[in-house]
Amino acid sequence: MSLPLMAWVAAGLLPTPSPLAIGLPAVITPADLLLQLGLFAASLVANLLSALAGGGAGLVQLPVLILLGLSFPLALATHKLASVALGVGASLRHARERSLNPRLAAFVLVCGLPGVVLGARVVLALPAQLCTLLLGLLTIALGLYSISQPQLGSVSAVRQLDRRGLAIGGAGLFAIGFLNGSLTSGTGLFVTLWLVRWFGLDYGRAVAYTLILVGLVWNGAGALTLGIQGQIAWSWVPVLLAGSVAGGYLGAHLAIAKGSRLVKRAFEVLSLLMGISLLVKSF
Repeated sequence: MSLPLMAWVAAGLLPTPSPLAIGLPAVITPADLLLQLGLFAASLVANLLSALAGGGAGLVQLPVLILLGLSFPLALATHKLASVALGVGASLRHARERSLNPRLAAFVLVCGLPGVVLGARVVLALPAQLCTLLLGLLTIALGLYSISQPQLGSVSAVRQLDRRGLAIGGAGLFAIGFLNGSLTSGTGLFVTLWLVRWFGLDYGRAVAYTLILVGLVWNGAGALTLGIQGQIAWSWVPVLLAGSVAGGYLGAHLAIAKGSRLVKRAFEVLSLLMGISLLVKSF
């Protein structure tokens, strides 16, 4: 820390920075170490399940951050930043399989990102409790719909869409992007099911698109916006990022190795659990 800054701190004009903030060695207590291990474990499990099911990391990671003392806005921003690393970990594994079609990937981004931006602007005018309730109901509906369709997403049968079909598909992606920008978590599950139902992808391939495009780009845009505002618990970020990368890679590996049947079951279970969790949170 420079001499002028030290003088301002001594005069009480600035708060005393932590040792980590100015590059000095910090004293790591057993409680600090336990906290970091707990954060890593929660991040690893949450992102492994998310990479396997195609969304839903917030079911585990977001409540853990809140229980450990972060306010909801701070926990959400920190979670979004860490979830970007989920996309990195999954991308590292799926890149070896060449899971993405560049044209479809570009279509998902072009249609979805404007919805994310618009949703982020609109959410400030909506009651948070109502948003959480609606998201919970929609997420449960996703799981129940998938359960009611045993053959849905079991094999890849990519549809050749005409202009009308592409317009409907793009509108669906825009709407999901809007939900992603305006609601807290779980919208990756929406993208996964939409890619399966409308575009004809199997669950395994749809999850690859969701993790890489939603995890990296959609969540990255949200994390950047929140980060500029300074609403991130930076001291917790490194261990959360490590858990996200490791969980994303392991989950993607399991999805590729075990196939769409396991991914479909994981999607259904996580959809129901996340939906119930959101409904409880809304009351």
